[in-house]
Amino acid sequence: MSTPTAAPDSYYQRTGENSYKPTVQAQGAWHPDEQHFSPLGGLIVHAIDRYRADRGDGRPADGLALARISFDILGLIALDEFEITVETVRPGRTIELIEATVVIGGRAVVRARAWFLAELDTTAVAGTHDEPLPGPEEFEPWAMDGVWGGGYIASIDVRHRPTAPGRAAAWISTPVELVAGEPSGPHAAFVMLVDTANGIAVRQDPTEWMFPNTDLTIHFHRRPEGRWTGLDTAVSFGPAGHGITSTVLHDVHGPVGRAEQILTVRPLNGS
Repeated sequence: MSTPTAAPDSYYQRTGENSYKPTVQAQGAWHPDEQHFSPLGGLIVHAIDRYRADRGDGRPADGLALARISFDILGLIALDEFEITVETVRPGRTIELIEATVVIGGRAVVRARAWFLAELDTTAVAGTHDEPLPGPEEFEPWAMDGVWGGGYIASIDVRHRPTAPGRAAAWISTPVELVAGEPSGPHAAFVMLVDTANGIAVRQDPTEWMFPNTDLTIHFHRRPEGRWTGLDTAVSFGPAGHGITSTVLHDVHGPVGRAEQILTVRPLNGS
């Protein structure tokens, strides 16, 4: 495995049309030789955005908005160079389904599917029962790297409000670019922080228990705006080694959607 390039201002560097190399900023929290999924999730959205803008087949990149993206994490994601392939599964001018696959060393490590839906003015009937979070300025700064290791966790600014084991809210931002020298769209910039949810509301000490997620599904009911990703998170552990991390997603204007992660829960000592 190659050593990641040290580039303090980005999570990834482009190495080809569809290939990228992670920097130390993308390092994972469970193992130093793996990537944290959070920035990779944002990069997948970035790759999908580029594909939809550049495909030249007459279908509009604008006028449709990301409504759902689901990621299946197929195994450990090495901190190494990789490719992202993108294709259209279901074309359409009002509804479209896109699939992306991340490949490292000839092996698929992530598969993602994204639904894009037409936008129209529904302001007159818009509403949600999800309560908005207080703003980032009302939360306390939290040194998350005191609980979790890795370059990604060290790169983010976290404002945190825990209420009980497995229950917390947080605002997260980062000064680090997603891809060196490339602007990111609002969904990519937002999604690259969402997978952090599984680490802000821990039910058990991560030095004694493992609870990595094997997927992430995000639904949006409006486009996120701004540099802050708000997470209102609850974690449930079942009696048979499974768990769920459930999050209401926010920007500074209010709720924007929801995220769900399934967890495999097991003691670190293997008993």
